[in-house]
Amino acid sequence: MLKRARIIADYQFGRGAGEALFPDDTTYSLSKTRRLRYLYSGKERIATVRASDNLLTLSMLGAGRLHSILPSPRLRVVAMEDAAPFVAKGGNLFAKHVLSVDPEIRAGEEVLVVDAQDRLLATGTAILAPEEMLQIKRGIAVAARKAAEH
Repeated sequence: MLKRARIIADYQFGRGAGEALFPDDTTYSLSKTRRLRYLYSGKERIATVRASDNLLTLSMLGAGRLHSILPSPRLRVVAMEDAAPFVAKGGNLFAKHVLSVDPEIRAGEEVLVVDAQDRLLATGTAILAPEEMLQIKRGIAVAARKAAEH
């Protein structure tokens, strides 16, 4: 099951992500239908496998591990300085507060929200495509799932 989780992570985030996210001491639990669901480091959740598409959603622990191995700007949406405290407390990142964005991101993907100094603020789902995040001045760019200060 751990091998399967690593394969999903490598597919979703790029080669090497599986090893970084899920070291050998990672434990997991299965859903009622006996499918891989939650992955843990000790008692802390690293990631959840979504039933709808079998992709991963990250906890802050998982986001931190990815953040440390992926070079900037990979998978990142950079928030403006004035929006950073709001996002770090669990708020969504609005399009008008996006400084820059990894052009490879697709809407619906799991992304890392960082500030201009590349400090991890939150993890969440990209609502808009990169070009839209930079051009549109209204609406949510990233729906935050987990935040640094939560």
